Amino acid sequence: MMPAAARAAPPVDRLRLPPGFHVAVLTDRVPSAREMAIGAQGTLFVGSMSAGAVYAVPLLPGGRAGRVRVVARGLTMPVGVAFRDGDLYVSEPRDILVLRGIEDRLDDPPAPAVAVSGLPWRAGDHGWKFIAFGPDGKLYVPIGAPCNICDVGHRFGKLMRMNPDGTGREDVAWGIRNSVGLTWQDLGQILGQHLGQHLGQPGRFVLWFTDNGRDLMGDDVPSDELNRLDHAGESFGYPYCHQGDVPDPVFGRLHACAEFTPPVLKLGAHVAALGLRFYDGAMFPHEYRGALLIAEHGSWDRSRLAGYRVMTVRFGADGRVASYAPLLDGFQQDQIPWGRPVDVQPLADGSVLVSDDLAGAIYRVTYDGAARGAR
Repeated sequence: MMPAAARAAPPVDRLRLPPGFHVAVLTDRVPSAREMAIGAQGTLFVGSMSAGAVYAVPLLPGGRAGRVRVVARGLTMPVGVAFRDGDLYVSEPRDILVLRGIEDRLDDPPAPAVAVSGLPWRAGDHGWKFIAFGPDGKLYVPIGAPCNICDVGHRFGKLMRMNPDGTGREDVAWGIRNSVGLTWQDLGQILGQHLGQHLGQPGRFVLWFTDNGRDLMGDDVPSDELNRLDHAGESFGYPYCHQGDVPDPVFGRLHACAEFTPPVLKLGAHVAALGLRFYDGAMFPHEYRGALLIAEHGSWDRSRLAGYRVMTVRFGADGRVASYAPLLDGFQQDQIPWGRPVDVQPLADGSVLVSDDLAGAIYRVTYDGAARGAR
């Protein structure tokens, strides 16, 4: 790795956004930046894929970043981070670690303790984990398939939830190849937006997640998926059916696609859809309220690159997808990528952070209202 002083700054002038939007580098001192979480005192925590570290970035007034600190190091693929009750939870392939009271100890972080142990894991693909706490207080953990395509049985290819200490484990969804992003939608709040008021109803939340489609079926099939879990126990098709309507050439004869829950939206083949969050801020134009922002990491096995962008999914008054369009694009030029978006994180001021594990950076997307009258 190049010394920090010699590292080239990410070329954000190459990025494209809708009129009135702007993007700036918050920090480029977070190597292999993956999932993000915000602490109660306004600290941004960032997991990493290959650096084996977890970073803390104080968020300062005016959209600035304080000194970046490493609060844990020497870990195995600590991709996922989730904050709850003053503690930071960090994923490894087999375990979930916890750093207690971390925001009060950024300069002298506690040693990570094991909060959850013995998660399903087998050497192979998709052992890294995006984690999140749901509105029910449970910790949600995806268990990826340890392969491109294989019959994973009931041990892999699923989504689990549990208490923060790992007790009370249960499987809530099946047939998931590799989900590296999950979030919740407040249905009462969304309804209120369409009626011009806030009608939040505690307990009426719906889980949404991305899922990466299998490889080696060609450039354009199968699509990555945006899925919604309406009730525990649903299965989304893997390894028998892809994108809701394409039987797998090997396993498809065992179960029909009609047996499984189809995706809400096909996101495109090999775009590598990862982190996602609903936008509920007041900075962006009104049509972004309640929209879903999705980071697309970008393809590696396609003749022409796809993904390498942040997309916006908007919904109509009936809850159906109304549009799917770029918010932040341009992380590759002439088939050469210089950045790869991983996660999105709305902030209290209405701006949105985007992590990039290739450039080792966090970007901040803002809107200045200049184009509001033209939209």
